[in-house]
Amino acid sequence: METHEKRTRKPRNSNNIFIYTVGIAILVATLFTAWTPNSLFNSNLEEQLRTLLTPQTGFETGLTLQPQLRIGIVAGHMGNDSGAVCTDENGAVDLTEAEVNFEIASRVRDSLVAKGYQVDLLNEFDTRLNGYRAVALVSIHNDSCEYINEAATGFKVAASLETRDINRAQRLTACLTNRYQSLTGLFFHANSITPDMTEYHAFSEIDPNTITAIIETGFLNLDREILTEQTDLVAEGVTQGILCFINNESVLPPSVP
Repeated sequence: METHEKRTRKPRNSNNIFIYTVGIAILVATLFTAWTPNSLFNSNLEEQLRTLLTPQTGFETGLTLQPQLRIGIVAGHMGNDSGAVCTDENGAVDLTEAEVNFEIASRVRDSLVAKGYQVDLLNEFDTRLNGYRAVALVSIHNDSCEYINEAATGFKVAASLETRDINRAQRLTACLTNRYQSLTGLFFHANSITPDMTEYHAFSEIDPNTITAIIETGFLNLDREILTEQTDLVAEGVTQGILCFINNESVLPPSVP
């Protein structure tokens, strides 16, 4: 028997019907706006729907969207001191390590940002380093302006001795070493890595889960030309090392002089 409640039930809310209809209309209009005459016949409808209806919150790998990864780049000595100082024949300062570090670090930052990563360009003793969390942190430095000998050319890479994840830390240094050497042709000075590198202050300041490394991209004496005149190449070597680590790319053993 029909109850009084059923007899007096109100019809479906007209506002909801209107909103639903408008929503469908907007979706259809969006689809036809997104299609070009070529894609109308060549594209798969299901794929286009998935693309249009999936929130674009990060960079895309295949069909799976990943959150935007954060990377930290420290421009060595910036905001604190000059680092190594190069003087001309008259004793006047004509180049500082801090300047070179910043130029390289800025280009690394720009290259990674262009590839869709979130990058922080940090000073030497940046307050943001305290508890800093990222997929990777790389500090960029350079070696002496003084002539030492003909072997004082090349680069060095080191990781923290206190890292929680030794395997990942070693992988970051291996990637930086391999990619940087491949692009620049500079030698890897594995035997001249100092405690100033392995015990670098930022290693103990950042979040312990952040994988970090320090790289000295060259000597400001014998390597000055490549560091100052081919800065884009030098920066690309660092960038490719970071991408190698993030993308879990294959790494070959470095060549040691």
